Amino acid sequence: MGRGTLRIYLGAAPGVGKTYAMLSEAHRRVERGTDCVVALVEHHDRPRTEVMLHGLEQVPRTEITYRSVVFTEMDVDAVLERAPAVALVDELAHTNVPGSRNAKRWQDVEELLKAGIDVISTVNIQHLESLGDVVESITGVRQQETVPDEVVRRADQIELVDMSPQALRRRMAHGNIYQPDKLDAALSNYFRPGNLTALRELALLWTADRVDEYLQQYRGEHNIRTTWQARERIVVGLTGGPEGRTLIRRASRMAAKGSGSEILAVYIARSDGLTSASPKELAVQRTLVEDVGGTFHHVIGDDIPAALLEFARGVNATQIVLGSSRRKTWQYIYGPGVGATVARESGPDLDVHIVTHEEVAKGRGLPIARGARLGRARIIWGWLVGVVGSVLLSLLLRSLENGPGLANDVLLFLFLTVAAALLGGLRPALASAAVGVMLLNYWFTPPTHTLTVQDPENFVAIVIFFAVAVAVSSVVDLAARRTHQAARLRAESEILSFLAGSVLRGETALDALLERVRETFAMESVALLERTSDVDPWTCAGSVGPAPVARPDDADVDMPVGDNMALALSGRVLPAEDRRVLGAFAAQAAVVLDRQRLVSEADRARRLAEGNRIRTALLAAVSHDLRTPLAGIKAAVSSLRSDDVAWSPEDEAELLEGIEDGADRLDHLVGNLLDMSRLQTGTVTPLIREIDLDEVVPMALGGVPEGSVDLDIPETLPMVAVDPGLLERVVANVVENAVKYSPGGERIVVAASALGERVELRVVDRGRGVPDEAKERIFEPFQRYGDAPRGAGVGLGLAVSRGFAEAMGGTLDAEDTPGGGLTMVLTLTAAPGRAQAGAALPAGATS
Repeated sequence: MGRGTLRIYLGAAPGVGKTYAMLSEAHRRVERGTDCVVALVEHHDRPRTEVMLHGLEQVPRTEITYRSVVFTEMDVDAVLERAPAVALVDELAHTNVPGSRNAKRWQDVEELLKAGIDVISTVNIQHLESLGDVVESITGVRQQETVPDEVVRRADQIELVDMSPQALRRRMAHGNIYQPDKLDAALSNYFRPGNLTALRELALLWTADRVDEYLQQYRGEHNIRTTWQARERIVVGLTGGPEGRTLIRRASRMAAKGSGSEILAVYIARSDGLTSASPKELAVQRTLVEDVGGTFHHVIGDDIPAALLEFARGVNATQIVLGSSRRKTWQYIYGPGVGATVARESGPDLDVHIVTHEEVAKGRGLPIARGARLGRARIIWGWLVGVVGSVLLSLLLRSLENGPGLANDVLLFLFLTVAAALLGGLRPALASAAVGVMLLNYWFTPPTHTLTVQDPENFVAIVIFFAVAVAVSSVVDLAARRTHQAARLRAESEILSFLAGSVLRGETALDALLERVRETFAMESVALLERTSDVDPWTCAGSVGPAPVARPDDADVDMPVGDNMALALSGRVLPAEDRRVLGAFAAQAAVVLDRQRLVSEADRARRLAEGNRIRTALLAAVSHDLRTPLAGIKAAVSSLRSDDVAWSPEDEAELLEGIEDGADRLDHLVGNLLDMSRLQTGTVTPLIREIDLDEVVPMALGGVPEGSVDLDIPETLPMVAVDPGLLERVVANVVENAVKYSPGGERIVVAASALGERVELRVVDRGRGVPDEAKERIFEPFQRYGDAPRGAGVGLGLAVSRGFAEAMGGTLDAEDTPGGGLTMVLTLTAAPGRAQAGAALPAGATS
């Protein structure tokens, strides 16, 4: 059975109508005869949404009891047993009640998809994991229920449900979303026009990125090379010269005129050598590109205009920004320049902007003639100068009545031979020398018009000419080859330096490295393949680009890495000299893959070691701390059951009190052990709501002697976004710990204050305090400072308190009390405004 498809209705804000749209789609499918059921839909008492449930089959939910409260969740087993064609699952980011089959609802959905059931779900933009900090900075509310971006990105279809802020606020005012008693608080806090506008922009931009991924995939699958101007992408061509900063800033201003525009800076180096680019300047320009929100790309290409256009069309760019040429006037004899060539060949789908700068016409140095591979044009020119030029020179010298003399004739022919060597290499130069000898002998050495030489001096001159011509040609050609090799090695060192720099910058993601390989060698796809042995099939450890190959034999280029790993590239055949650099990339890819696996194994080993440490400490606690109250209870019960002793009512009451105290201590110790277990396994799921501190703190003081605590909680404090149950446990543990270590007669001070968007609760004692080096250690499990008696507990109270505080988005730290003692500082997130619990983000705001 194949995997089911996932369709997600993405909401720009709570209440825009995701669930309504999902139910409307369900009705349309049912009318078409599709087997569609409601696995779980939250209507939040909204009449219009509730009506849409009529006529749809609903799978009964499962009931789960948590903290003496019954909750309902989706019954995954029931849905799998029903096996519909389509299942509706609302609120993808929802956190299931502890004790459920999975911790998150998206994990439930994953099970349905694996079973071949199509799923339609909903999620709000603020619940995406990557946008948590952004949404908190906008709304002031930290979303505790999130879903990984990759889960949403993998959806087969994503439909944005959008609504203008004004329309959404009108819908709320008409009572279509929340009850009337919650409207004022909601409209004045979370649903302010500015908040809704920002959330709407986030949703539009995120959806646009997803649409762009679909577009790139479609263009790759259909081999579309022309530019589709669906989105502004500005490519900045960099040469490594000082004008690059001006081009980047100009492109940034152009991008700012259109929302969602992208900047891609690209530096193209020749495959056999670098230009006069400054590595330091390129590093500065890379940083500048990243500062303005763009990306930097390093590409190799012999034909720079063609490589630049190929890159621009590959990323579906709409504009290219280039600088005016730094050439002096006479240097245009080498060609029209990159800017003119790109503008001529860009076609109607790419706009080319030539930007002036301060370096225009100041010169860029002579072109590195020897750094380039000898092309067909240069070889032809070498033959023309060496052979045809020698014939034309002979005709010219013969037309003169009084020639310059044989010695000068020899020098002129020698000049053509050297020019042929410079242009076309050794072979045209040798041909030029041979033709020159024959022409000198036939036309200019007596007797003329014959191939004989009468004067021995002339014979010596011709022989010396040929020897010198051959020697000079060989030296010039050898120098050209050495220069070519040096330039090639310089290019390779630049690439390897760039590769090493990427490692130092922390770019250790395998996909990022493979993308660099694809860009550097202008390939269509790159895949890192591996297998366990020579007879096992190849598996893909990572790939980029469309349609990566599954076997090295199917690739255009394959680079083995060891016996059972290979880097496979598709797109074109690389020259042999490029394989050395490709080998470095392949080795680095293997290292990155090994590093990722080692990190994963190290993390797993760390978790195992931590679990072993916890188990060892737990055994020690059970062997002593838990047995101590059990021994007291056992002794008291045995005494009461003894028939040979007549206990007085006072003695019986004392023994019963001892039993009760021991049971309370056991209950407290076991509760802390269970809480630490939940923290270690990550199953603590706070139910965040907004509440006043003065509603929770007094309830947490029930376990301490009356009159041992002074409370100072101002009424003007803002509400806090917490789980009241967890907060009560945190405060109770911290206060009980402070009372335990305070000297007799000293009262504990519990004071609260507001600090910006945070609320601090300080528990101050006057005990002997804790040294600075031990302040973090006291929060570790099974740790007790100093000479605390063994019967005082297993050392979990502060560890559990910090874990609960961090689970609610807060912190718990220890400070010195001025004058002696220890102060525990509990920092919590302040809720916006002075609304009642749940007013800033009412129940159902996730729908």
